[in-house]
Amino acid sequence: METLFEFYDAPVTDGASLRERFLAFHNANPHVYAELRNLALGLKRRGHKKIGIAMLFEQMRWQWYQRTTDVSGFKLCNNHAAYYARLLMRNEPELKDFFAVKAIKEDL
Repeated sequence: METLFEFYDAPVTDGASLRERFLAFHNANPHVYAELRNLALGLKRRGHKKIGIAMLFEQMRWQWYQRTTDVSGFKLCNNHAAYYARLLMRNEPELKDFFAVKAIKEDL
């Protein structure tokens, strides 16, 4: 059974774009999306209007550090943050326009 703190390598070809790398990681690690969704919905339901996705990434890292002294297996790439924010806003109606985002070259 997958847990929040198990990450699976996602095979990508040399020269894969950031978007392709994100999609491979996301498909191999659906529990990351689920945890980000839970964290974001919790904040939204407490009345927060807009947040940065980086805060949720750091929360997940903090949770990991609280549970273990071995941080070698925790690989949550900052390059994926913008894609997760967009995916969450697209897939979760309650999170529409919830994340502060900037333009990126390769959108979902």
